[in-house]
Amino acid sequence: MAGEIDVSPGSLASTATLQDRTESMTIKQILAQLDGVFPIDEAVVDALPVGSTFLSVEHFGTSAWTITGRLIALDPDGSEKHYFLKIAYGEVGRTMLGGEFESSKIIYNVMPDFIPEPFGFGKYKVPNPATYFYLSEFVDMDVTTAPDPAEFTSRLAHLHKISQSPTGKFGFHVQTCDGDRAHVVDWQESWAVFFRNLFLGVCELDVKRNGPWPEYERAIEQVAWKVIPRLLEPLQAEGRQLEPCIIHGDLWEGNMGINLETGDTLLFDAGSYYAHNEMELGHWRCEFSSVFRSASYKKHYLRHYPAAEPADEFDDRNRLYSLKGAINYSAGHPGSILRKTAYNNMCYLCEKYAPIDGIDKYDSRIDPSLTGARIVPHLADGLI
Repeated sequence: MAGEIDVSPGSLASTATLQDRTESMTIKQILAQLDGVFPIDEAVVDALPVGSTFLSVEHFGTSAWTITGRLIALDPDGSEKHYFLKIAYGEVGRTMLGGEFESSKIIYNVMPDFIPEPFGFGKYKVPNPATYFYLSEFVDMDVTTAPDPAEFTSRLAHLHKISQSPTGKFGFHVQTCDGDRAHVVDWQESWAVFFRNLFLGVCELDVKRNGPWPEYERAIEQVAWKVIPRLLEPLQAEGRQLEPCIIHGDLWEGNMGINLETGDTLLFDAGSYYAHNEMELGHWRCEFSSVFRSASYKKHYLRHYPAAEPADEFDDRNRLYSLKGAINYSAGHPGSILRKTAYNNMCYLCEKYAPIDGIDKYDSRIDPSLTGARIVPHLADGLI
């Protein structure tokens, strides 16, 4: 089997050959240095269910931020079982995979047929480079067929309806990520305050990675301190209640599939937090989403979980929520056109709710929600 490796003491140091260079290397560069060998460690074997016997591991699938593989082990009864293994390096890897493990545990506990069962998270025993892993159930999935809008949105809305924040607040107990970018998830009673902190966190990282842009930064400040209160504070005003629910946190069609055995839709690559349920739909407006950009998904979701009041401001909230996904993508892919899209959307929201001098006019001609423009995620940011 290609990429197999044993876990004898002499083989465990395969990752050590990378040393600390992983901090400045891309996943593609790391894979090239590994030359087809999947880096395994005793810590992963220890995370398998009690009585399991490790057999082999091979590279499986692709990821922009992690190394992914399929691990094969024997159950105590001698039957073969497959697991999905994901590894990443350094402090970013710890945050990414630890957050995914905690997110997946919560979603699995609420809806065990909606995400592969998580089995473990930990750190490799080999000290150099610092390597972290996430181990879960392996599920054969169709990741190319668009899910049925009615079935998928029914399951998603059910997750949102039945999940409950353990604190009654918005936030999460550990940091989670969207790609390699950590969310700001400190607990807050106010959804407007929580979203502003989340929004400003991705904006700060975007400016750091893409450089200053005075008009863009002026629009960010206006959205943060004028638009967000105007659009989000009414959700918890005049006696209205907004119940925090668990969301996937990075939900586009690239992070879901169809279970080939059951036909059910499944989520994966979660970076969750407790949020306003409509936050989940913000990604669907972004250029990196193509399938979920179809109006049928939003329409079916709202049949299962109607828009919060004021309902007539749902689309403007959706535009606001899309900023997090677009700016986060821009921070992870410097030079992306999503930065301009986010700026144009901020101009729209400022014009409508908090006019300010020193920024551009909203331009409908470059609004992808009207033009249908999209990109191929994680590849060249060319319009298709």
